[in-house]
Amino acid sequence: MSSVQIGDYLNTHQQLIQAVEGLTEEQLRWKAAPASWSVTEVLAHLADHSIVVSFRIRDILADTKVQLPAFNQDAWVSGQHANQGNAADSLELFRSLLHYNSLLFGRLSDEQWKKSGINFKGETVSITDIVRSFIAHVQTHLGQIERIKQGAAAVPLS
Repeated sequence: MSSVQIGDYLNTHQQLIQAVEGLTEEQLRWKAAPASWSVTEVLAHLADHSIVVSFRIRDILADTKVQLPAFNQDAWVSGQHANQGNAADSLELFRSLLHYNSLLFGRLSDEQWKKSGINFKGETVSITDIVRSFIAHVQTHLGQIERIKQGAAAVPLS
């Protein structure tokens, strides 16, 4: 994996910071509908996703041959009452895991980047694939955050 892609990986935190800059707690917790996610819940999900991705990468490096775990993102978000949490806490965990993983990435050989496991869909995925997918996943949720912000701006907040 190139240093540019690791830079893109690390930059996801700054992109999230910029996306939520200036939002009030009320705006961070606003939901278009009860089943929809708030910005706070999106950030909690991304922190959760970072935990899962970190585990998957380490599992591959450990040469365990079990299927990489999936997780029920909606159940994780609702089960931890994420909207009652603090967006800044999720962002800090996200930042910390990015940093910690980037240190690991710097120690990997080209061969280790190519190591792979089987995901929950039965597909073979390399560590490089996982990191690229992570970056794309964050981009998807940045779009979701923008849509939530637009929805919140369209209705008067109490």
